[in-house]
Amino acid sequence: MTNNDIFKKLRVALQLRDDQIVEILELVDFRISKGELGNVFRSEDHPNYIECGDQLLRNFLNGLVIHLRGTKEAPKNPMDVIKTHKKLAPSENKVEKPKFDGPKKPAGSFKPNYKKKNEPKKEPIVEKVRYKNGKKKPKE
Repeated sequence: MTNNDIFKKLRVALQLRDDQIVEILELVDFRISKGELGNVFRSEDHPNYIECGDQLLRNFLNGLVIHLRGTKEAPKNPMDVIKTHKKLAPSENKVEKPKFDGPKKPAGSFKPNYKKKNEPKKEPIVEKVRYKNGKKKPKE
């Protein structure tokens, strides 16, 4: 089992988001960007995959201890901290509603509703041309 696997499993088990992991690493003065962190969580065959080093995992575990337990001066209950992660984590059962509550369109109407500008109609530059090619019609 690699460091990447351990890091991924801890992230899932504790329901941590990338920004929370960055904050945990900053507790021990270890700075990493969300992009670099995302590369650690990629699959091994991805071109941007980065192997999680011992230093990154060690600093994350040390920061996680401070994040969950707190310091000696300000101790925390680890279960309370984990419960806050569950509240912040997006629920799988919720369906997000669109933010736009404008006028409803009937089903099957795919035409976009653009506002028309009041522009004067342009006169055609070329007049209608009548072509006289083909068979002649007999006059009655």
